[in-house]
Amino acid sequence: MENALLALRAHLDQGGLPAGLKFLNDRVSHRFTGVYRLQGGTMHNAGLIDKRGEIAPDALLAVPLTSSFCQFVLRDGVFATGLSGSDDRLAGHPYQGVLNSYVGLPLTRTGDDLQGTLCHFDFEPVQVPEPEFDFLRKAALLLPRYLPRG
Repeated sequence: MENALLALRAHLDQGGLPAGLKFLNDRVSHRFTGVYRLQGGTMHNAGLIDKRGEIAPDALLAVPLTSSFCQFVLRDGVFATGLSGSDDRLAGHPYQGVLNSYVGLPLTRTGDDLQGTLCHFDFEPVQVPEPEFDFLRKAALLLPRYLPRG
């Protein structure tokens, strides 16, 4: 895992947040890897990688907090679902069964200054293996220093 963290840092140092997110996205089956920041009740995308290389739909660029799975990361410190359609925690959520898989972690610079969320997500059901989830936790500690201030 240390080699992977060194590689992530090298990608971030050389290509900034987009290169780091691409490195993270290449490690998982999820279609999307992104960073979102909360501003005025809306989660705004600060960086997004799509495995298919398509232009991100507007619906993924700014999501009301109450419609975002990120709300659970902000509330609970982590959120993961591999099949949202059958996840009782999401009963009544507008994206239950639409955005089928999601794993998200908070991003902070000092531990008490929430900067946003790091997440993998997909319309298809996808699981994150435990070793990759452990790596993602460490990556989430590294990423905030590469976020633009604000």
